[in-house]
Amino acid sequence: MSGPWSVSGPRGGSATIQCRYDPGWESYSKWWCRGESWGSCDTLLKTTGSEQTVRRGRMSIQDDHWRHRFTVTIEELRASDEDVYWCGIEKSGTDLGHQVRVYVGPGRTCPSCPQSLGPTMEQAERSLCLH
Repeated sequence: MSGPWSVSGPRGGSATIQCRYDPGWESYSKWWCRGESWGSCDTLLKTTGSEQTVRRGRMSIQDDHWRHRFTVTIEELRASDEDVYWCGIEKSGTDLGHQVRVYVGPGRTCPSCPQSLGPTMEQAERSLCLH
């Protein structure tokens, strides 16, 4: 699993998070949860293993099997959306997951990102800031 360490967007705008996975995980359910700790985070969205978009309130998740990535979109961003989230793949045993911090606010930019990334993460994907 790989993806941005953080994303940001303006209040009232939207943020899009793309989480990538290796070939072979296409038919597995993908999820998006909120909370500081992966083990106790609150699952907000979950795919069925298909490419069908799943919506819940202002959020949606959609898997792209061919590109090996799934996209989470948060619309009408609010200050209360600012938090730690996780994107992951449901599997037997321990799920695969990646932490993403979402920042919200006028002119808010992503802080510097950690230098140590997983081996599948490209340097250009350290931080995806949306304004």
